[in-house]
Amino acid sequence: MNHSPGLHFLPWGSPPEQQGFQGGDLLGIVDRLDYLQDLGINALYLNPVFSSAANHRYHPYDHFQVDPLLGGEAALRELIDAVHTRGMRIILDGVFNHASRGFWPFHHILENGKKSPYIDWFIIEDFPLRPYSSGPGKPANYASWWGQPALPKLNTRNPGVREYLFKAGQHWIEFGADGWRLDVPAEIDDDSFWQEFRRVVKSANPEAYIVGEIWHAAQRWLGGDQFDGVMNYFFAKAAISFFAKRTLNPDNHHPDLKFQPELADKFRDRLDWQVRAYDWEIVQTQLNMLDSHDSPRALWMAGGDISALRLAVLLQMTMPGAPCIYYGNEVGLTGGPDPLSRAAFPWHTPESWDRDLLSFYRQAIALRRNTPALRTGQFYCLHAEGEQYIFLRQTHEQSVLVAFNAGDSRKEVPLATGRLQGRTYRQVWPVAGNLPVPAYEETISLSLPARDALILVNGDSG
Repeated sequence: MNHSPGLHFLPWGSPPEQQGFQGGDLLGIVDRLDYLQDLGINALYLNPVFSSAANHRYHPYDHFQVDPLLGGEAALRELIDAVHTRGMRIILDGVFNHASRGFWPFHHILENGKKSPYIDWFIIEDFPLRPYSSGPGKPANYASWWGQPALPKLNTRNPGVREYLFKAGQHWIEFGADGWRLDVPAEIDDDSFWQEFRRVVKSANPEAYIVGEIWHAAQRWLGGDQFDGVMNYFFAKAAISFFAKRTLNPDNHHPDLKFQPELADKFRDRLDWQVRAYDWEIVQTQLNMLDSHDSPRALWMAGGDISALRLAVLLQMTMPGAPCIYYGNEVGLTGGPDPLSRAAFPWHTPESWDRDLLSFYRQAIALRRNTPALRTGQFYCLHAEGEQYIFLRQTHEQSVLVAFNAGDSRKEVPLATGRLQGRTYRQVWPVAGNLPVPAYEETISLSLPARDALILVNGDSG
């Protein structure tokens, strides 16, 4: 927490609809790494950390300076080193489509007009600039993100802009960051830009992870020459539509996260598409999300149904891809559309935490981390009917059978054993230690608990 003298912050935990600063900083994350590691987290994705006059920092004015309110470069150095010491990784947020009114080349144009050497760093339509204009008849007279004058769009075809952004991308990887999440990259409608960005980043660290904020089918960017993965909001649509079908929040009007109650056949179709849409290597690097800073929280979208959230999290931990947990979900944090979904983590009110939910998250994460086939195994759907959905994750050494029951009562499901390879499976979820389930019969009967999953493993352990 930032305690620098002479600064004024809102109290921690102030309502998120207030556009203000509450004093969180990078050293505060260092202080909470024990909590994160105990939860089972092995990578952190941070929203932008570079200098900005916005509390969310998607209005950057210097891509080479860590915001002093976050502790500056020294704090980022300490955080990266502490994260790496624990075997964890850290992904930074790159805002390269647009800047802010305070971005030094834009400020130079404000002061010098057409005489500024930076005139072609932006797409300017008329002078004098109207950086604070808004409303009918007085729009910004330069290209900006969604017409917002606070966010002038960079002219990424300008060689100087490209060099500046590529250097920023390379610099922070060399500094120690393990990858980039790219903000609105589709709005830089230029494959060559992202191809060169990838080359620069991978030359600094071949293992760096590049993930783009793409809300729709992303084949264009996932051919192996641009991004490693995208933020997989399709996953959220599938999980919440199926597991929260009875409790969907009627007040959810997010344009990209519209849900309709669905049964297992439609759920199967959605998940099968996600597994088939890209090369298998890409499927395994998709960032599987339930929610983010740009959406309502999953619990809110599910109408407060904790059982739906639990089932969706179990799906995250058992499906191909990289599960991404939005901070605070694990203690029951909820909230509607941005900014209501961006409340401060309730460190100040630990009595408000849902401790049972926190324990559930720890167990579900540990299950994934301790079960190799859940991380890298091939995916096969075995059954999708009514409220029940069953799939198999399989490597040469291990098979994991995952059976979901989204219904309100226990269900007996007969299952053909063809893909189970004549092996004997033992139960690891919801509790371990039950009698082994033989898989050498032509069919077996699975007894699925209500609003839960049954997970069976053969081979080395889970």
